[in-house]
Amino acid sequence: MKLLLLAAYFAVLLVIGFKCRRGANSVDGFVLGGRSVGAWLTAFAYGTSYFSAVVFVGYAGQFGWKYGISATWAGIGNALIGSLLAWTILGRRTRLLTQHLNASTMPEFFGRRFDSRALKLVASVIIFVFLVPYTASLYNGLSRLFGMAFSIDYSVCIILMSVLTAIYVIAGGYLATAINDFIQGIIMLFGLVAVIAAVILSKGGLTVALDGLARVSDPAVSTTPGIFASFFGPDPLNLLFVVILTSLGTWGLPQMVQKFYAIKNEDAVRKGTVISTLFAFVIAGGCYFLGGFGRLFGDRLGGAVGVPKGGFDAIIPAMLSDLGPGLIALTVILVLSASMSTLSSLVITSSSTLTTDFIKESFAKRMPQKTEVLTIRIFVVVFIAISAVLALVQHKSSVTFIAQLMGISWGALAGSFLAPFLFALYWKGTTKAACWASFLFGSGIMIVDMVTRDVLPPILRSPINCGAIAMLAGFVIVPVVSFLTKAPDRHFTDALFACYERSHPIAAKTALAD
Repeated sequence: MKLLLLAAYFAVLLVIGFKCRRGANSVDGFVLGGRSVGAWLTAFAYGTSYFSAVVFVGYAGQFGWKYGISATWAGIGNALIGSLLAWTILGRRTRLLTQHLNASTMPEFFGRRFDSRALKLVASVIIFVFLVPYTASLYNGLSRLFGMAFSIDYSVCIILMSVLTAIYVIAGGYLATAINDFIQGIIMLFGLVAVIAAVILSKGGLTVALDGLARVSDPAVSTTPGIFASFFGPDPLNLLFVVILTSLGTWGLPQMVQKFYAIKNEDAVRKGTVISTLFAFVIAGGCYFLGGFGRLFGDRLGGAVGVPKGGFDAIIPAMLSDLGPGLIALTVILVLSASMSTLSSLVITSSSTLTTDFIKESFAKRMPQKTEVLTIRIFVVVFIAISAVLALVQHKSSVTFIAQLMGISWGALAGSFLAPFLFALYWKGTTKAACWASFLFGSGIMIVDMVTRDVLPPILRSPINCGAIAMLAGFVIVPVVSFLTKAPDRHFTDALFACYERSHPIAAKTALAD
């Protein structure tokens, strides 16, 4: 039964990939779906790229164990800051300015917005370096669930997931990915609600479960009674850093922001904002809410205090282990959907950036469009293969740095790009030097945290805290450096920002034209 469900799921993904192949013959069609993707597909593509197995298995288990039910704040932050505000503040202007600049990737945007080939190249290198380990980390959450649900070697799972994702992405490009993301998002919604209900009911219902959680104590964390069932939990400051990293970070991640490049019109922006926010409330809020009850299952994890036996990644699988075969199969497909949707988004971003912004810019400026699309497809295979190999290396050996790099990747990408991207959309005075400063600080501090974090202040020795500080620092660095350096050419910026003032019959910055 479980294998039959998996086979049906994979078959649907492949059929959609081949159905969309006709629209993926140009760079704009393959990377952005011809900039004509509607509200539902864009919103679900955004949401499913946002929430992967890393969130469901890794972060939900880890932060739920550390902060108890207050970890739900991370999910609320993801919905309000990472989705609602992101769509409201970035959506319309990103679509307008990237279309005006004819930019299909984030490095291309920076290169044309600041008239700098060097910025474009360095941005593409940052994306290449930090997206690969992030891509590899997507497989991590699947190993324990597959071991619990199927008698299939985890290596087979990695290879199968890689091959199927490669086929439908190569065949149909962004549009196939968006349609599959919609299907995967529906599975995630219904699957997560069913899993939460089953887990809570297994502990006697919500009231009984909360009462049980209030009785759990861990002197190493806090001596306050009932702290894990409290509103702000045992460590509000570090929880705030989690909210900032996982919520504000989406504003600077290329695979997330690129969804706004492709949206169809004003109506799609308005509807997409609502759909994406509700999706995040259910998925992110649900994941962290579920993880908050992890300590109730301490008997399966070697106790309810300290770090659980098997690590934080063992928490969610332990909570699900007594569910019926149907629910376990649904959970596996849920996590597989979350991982494959994020994987497809990352490899399209990585391969298009490397091809368009690095290879074409540096070595083949006259590359024909057909050759460019073929090269992007080849690199889709390359990136998926590299991520699969890294995941297999980690699984077969004691190498753990790949999983740790996921948090560093998120912090470096958002720390480098978030502030200059946002200011570039809204402020004519943003300078090229400010962009450089943000790139260097964001990626530099995360590399230091990875290589020799002991030289940093104690609060920055956590990749989560360090990534959150890197993002926030950009909001100081960009305006300060812009004021201290030579202002950009006024005629150049006026011409760029003119795209916001086109009327139909109101200003384009207020509403996109159909």
